[in-house]
Amino acid sequence: MSEIIEQNKIPRRALYDGTTVPAVGMGTFGSDKYGPEQIAEAVYGGIRAGYRLIDCASVYMNEDRIGGALERVLQEGIVKREELFITSKVWNDMHGEGQVIASCEKSLKDLKLSYIDLYFVHWPFPNYHAPGCDGDSRNPDSRPFDLDEFMATWRQCEQLVDEGKVRYIGMSNMTIPKLEAVLPLCRIKPAALEMELHPGFQQPELFDYAKAHDILPVGYCPIGSPSRPERDRTAEDVADTQMPEIVEIAERHHVHPALICLKWAVQRGQVPIPFSVKEPQYISNLKCATEDPLTDEEMETIRLADKNCRLVKGQVFLWPGAKGWEDLWDVNGTITR
Repeated sequence: MSEIIEQNKIPRRALYDGTTVPAVGMGTFGSDKYGPEQIAEAVYGGIRAGYRLIDCASVYMNEDRIGGALERVLQEGIVKREELFITSKVWNDMHGEGQVIASCEKSLKDLKLSYIDLYFVHWPFPNYHAPGCDGDSRNPDSRPFDLDEFMATWRQCEQLVDEGKVRYIGMSNMTIPKLEAVLPLCRIKPAALEMELHPGFQQPELFDYAKAHDILPVGYCPIGSPSRPERDRTAEDVADTQMPEIVEIAERHHVHPALICLKWAVQRGQVPIPFSVKEPQYISNLKCATEDPLTDEEMETIRLADKNCRLVKGQVFLWPGAKGWEDLWDVNGTITR
């Protein structure tokens, strides 16, 4: 291990009950490019280097190997279980009655844990695609968001909290109209909202909405996800690390543009979850939050550079009759049926 980041130097963010979590986590989605063993080894090395928040999901198909890495760091005394903050997510094909419970129990078994710290509903509908499918794939059983269906899924998440299997529950890939519909019905509120966040797609309205409701924004694709699957790429996508504003600030700080994206994320207040299997990268991704902060002027430059460029459009989840990927995101301000 080339470097270990001291815990007292890593900023932390508060959940609604005052519990704090690290301001940077490690993602574990291999984007169809990295195998479970590589990712598990990165988790092991990442925790040794100082990571304490690890973002997992059943659909990533690597939780069993990550469980081995978690078991190793705990057995070797590198960290105590209560010092880790492990998240997982229920996939779209497990939203039915009893299935959320079963999915969580499988994640617990695979991760070799007695509880998960934060359990997300990965997408707000039961639409799913085959692993590794292309962007034109469609499932004929897909359907629009349904409030009753979603709340039945959420009730199972609340049950997981009641049973002590998870500490907190969260939502992901939501919109303000959907949150407006579901939040008044929640017995246990979401502690976090996982959402796409990077300089080219800052989602200021949704970000501010989450903060105003004491929901912690967790940002995926924090550097623009250069290794995302081909199905999530379109010709008009903006590469964050090539944005002139990001490049100029990076040159001023003598760092890679990716680290400017992460510094911006941490200072703005979201929790970025960058992914890398390469030790120098995952160490620098964490270390950058502990030193050489961006100035107020640089933060404002990045704020003004927002391109409103969503990278993960989710088109594989569209239902028959949907006009386009925008229907998933309620761009007109109401839930698209």
